[in-house]
Amino acid sequence: MLAVLTTEDLPSFLWLWRIAAWSMGFTIVMYIALAIAGIVLRYQRLTPKVKPKPWLRGLHLGFGIILVLLVLLLLAIGVVGTLGHFGNLGHSWHLPAGLLVVTLTLNSAWAGTQIDKKRPWARPIHIILNLALLLALIFVTWTGWDVVQKYL
Repeated sequence: MLAVLTTEDLPSFLWLWRIAAWSMGFTIVMYIALAIAGIVLRYQRLTPKVKPKPWLRGLHLGFGIILVLLVLLLLAIGVVGTLGHFGNLGHSWHLPAGLLVVTLTLNSAWAGTQIDKKRPWARPIHIILNLALLLALIFVTWTGWDVVQKYL
């Protein structure tokens, strides 16, 4: 039998929104940290006299994993919170914006794992996806603020 979610079955919406707000803040911080680490990695790769720092690639990968987990957490909170409050999805542009962020994040992560000397096409795709992700993060933040106003 299919159970219907009600507000009694869900965590407090205030806690959901707090978790979402902190997660979005950390997502932005992780994006900035990834961008800085990526720029430094690119500088090290393109500058012959600079010795690459092996730990930086691991840090970049770790930040990327954290970003993916945060984006998936935000998606789960959005779906649970919206279903709990409205009973269905699709009440604003925030859902398509969020799905765009999830898609870009997962594809960027995949492209990043493909980067090596045998696949020179992966690096430019990774960079382009990350630039698109920046715009999508701005859009999802804007639409998210609009959604928050509905709940307050």
